[in-house]
Amino acid sequence: MTLTAFLSRRALLLGGTSLAAAAALDSPALAQQTGGPIRRIVLTSAAQASDPQEFQAAQLVAQAWRQLGLDVEVRGLPRPQLSDIVWRNRDRWDTTMWRMVGRPERSDPDELVYNLFHSSTRETGFNFVGYQNPAYDAVAEAQRRELDQERRRTLINEAQQIIMRDVPYLFLVYPQNVVAFNAQIIRPETVVDQAGIGQRNFWTFSGAEPAGAQRDLICNAAEALNAINPLYISGAIDSWVTDLVWDRLMRVGPDGLPRPWAAESVTYVNPTTLDVKMRPGLKWHDGQPMTLDDVIFSFQAPAGGKSPMYRPFVINIAGMEKSGDDTVRFTLRQPSSSFLTATLAKINLIPKHVWEPVLARLEGTPQNAESYQEPMPIGSGPFKVARFRLHEEVLLEKVADHFAPPKFDRWIMRIVTNTEAALGMLRRGEINFLSDYRGDPALLQALSRQSPAIQVAAATDMGFRFVAPNLRRPPFDDVNFRRALMTTINRNLMVQAAWNGFAVPANSHVSAALTAWHLPDQHRANIQQARQILEEAGYRVVNGRLHYPAGRQETLQPLQ
Repeated sequence: MTLTAFLSRRALLLGGTSLAAAAALDSPALAQQTGGPIRRIVLTSAAQASDPQEFQAAQLVAQAWRQLGLDVEVRGLPRPQLSDIVWRNRDRWDTTMWRMVGRPERSDPDELVYNLFHSSTRETGFNFVGYQNPAYDAVAEAQRRELDQERRRTLINEAQQIIMRDVPYLFLVYPQNVVAFNAQIIRPETVVDQAGIGQRNFWTFSGAEPAGAQRDLICNAAEALNAINPLYISGAIDSWVTDLVWDRLMRVGPDGLPRPWAAESVTYVNPTTLDVKMRPGLKWHDGQPMTLDDVIFSFQAPAGGKSPMYRPFVINIAGMEKSGDDTVRFTLRQPSSSFLTATLAKINLIPKHVWEPVLARLEGTPQNAESYQEPMPIGSGPFKVARFRLHEEVLLEKVADHFAPPKFDRWIMRIVTNTEAALGMLRRGEINFLSDYRGDPALLQALSRQSPAIQVAAATDMGFRFVAPNLRRPPFDDVNFRRALMTTINRNLMVQAAWNGFAVPANSHVSAALTAWHLPDQHRANIQQARQILEEAGYRVVNGRLHYPAGRQETLQPLQ
C-alpha cells in the first residue's frame, strides 16, 4: 500500500474530517478574537535513508497535525547532528522524532520512570524535553524507595497516568527488533534471546560460537557513533560497544534479572548496606590491575556533575569503603528497589588512572565528560578496542584471559547508513549479523527463503518510539496543545504504515514488553476531539492557519 493510500485510509479512520471542514470555521470576525498565528513548526527526524521507518512516521505525524491548521516541516538529519541539536542545544528545536532503546538495565522501570521526567534531569540529563511537575517528582522518588512490589507497582501506574495526562511525550510504538544472521557463520543454538531486547544483545555478542572457520562476528549500524565513552551513551549503537568494552559489577541476564558479573557476589547486610565482593585477577586493557579504588572511583565519577547522564543512578549512594582486600561496602541514603539493576548493572567500571586526570581538567570549565573521547578507550570487558572510526567502523578484539572470554576472535561493526546497502552486505557475506535493520521486514523474510542459512528473528523492544515536543518553546508549553497533537495520531495505522506491522501501539514510557509494570490504557485517535480540545483552550483557525488564544502572540521565529 502506498503512503498516499495509507493517508487516505487514515483520514477515514480519524472520522473523515478534512482541512476544508476546518476552514469552514474561518471568518474575519474570528481574527479579532484570536492571538497571533503559530509559526511554522519544524519536526526533526533521522534521515530517510538511515531510518525509513522513523522518517515515514514523521510524515504521518506531520500530515495529521496539518489537519489542525499547523504549518509543519519534516526535516531529516544524520543521527549525530540530530543528537547534538536535541541533547546539547535544548532551547533551539521545536519537536523531534526520538527513541528510547531497550537496554537490559531498563528491565526495571526505574530508569524510565525517574530519569526521563524527574525535574533534576531537566537541564543536562535525560529530561531533554524540559518537563516539570512536583507531583510526578514525588511519585518517581517514592517508587525508588518502595521495596514492596505491589505498592511499587501502584506508584509506577500512577506515574504512567500522570504522563498520559501531561503529555510530555507523544508515544508512537513499541517496535519489534528485527535481526538476521548467517547460521553458517554463527551457531544458531548459541544466539541468545533476551527478554525485551531480542537476539541483538551482550550475551549473543560475547557468547555466540562460530559455526566454522570464520572467527569474526561482523554486524552493522545504521548510523554513526557519537562517541565510545563509558560516561556517555547517545543511543543504541554506542551502548553495544560500551557493553563489550567495559565491565560492570552486575549484568542483567537473559531472564531480565541482575546477576553478579565483575563482582563475585553481592550481599545485602541490611536495606541500606550491601557488600560487593570482587572477582580476583581483574585487569584493565592496558595491563594494569583493577583495584578497589578503581571500583569506588567508578561510582564517584558520575556523582560530581561531569557525567549528567549517569548521575541519577549514583545519587542514592551515601558512601563507599573498602572492606578487606576484595570487598567494597556500599551505604545508601535510603532503601532502593532498583539499585542492583539500575546502578550496579548500569555503571561502567572505569580506570581511575585514566579518568581522574580527565575529570580534573574539566573542573571549572563548561565542558563535561560527555564531550571527551579517549584516543584509545581502556576498559576491562571481554573485548578491547583495536581501532575505531566513529563514522565508518569499530573493531574489537577478544580478551583471551578475561573471566568470560568471547568465542569469536573479533567483533566488527560497520557503519552502513543506507538500509538497502546493509541488506545487500548480508546477502554478499560482508556482514554476518544484521544487527540494525530499519527497512521492510518482508524483504528479510524473502532473503531467508532464498538463502536458508539466513535466519530472521523479531522481538518486542522494551524501548519505544515517540515524538518529543520541546516544552521550553511555545506552543508546546501548553498541555492542551500537546493533548490535541497526541489525539491526532493513529498509532494502529502507524504500526502498519511505518513499521510494516512489526511494532505494537505505544501509550506509556513503560513498555508493553515489561508486562508486570505496563499500564495498558490506550490513547484514541480522533481529529474532531483534537479540534475541540484546541477550541476549548482558545485556539482558532483563521484562513486555514491555527492561531494562539486571544492575547498571545508568537515570540519565536521559524527555525532555519
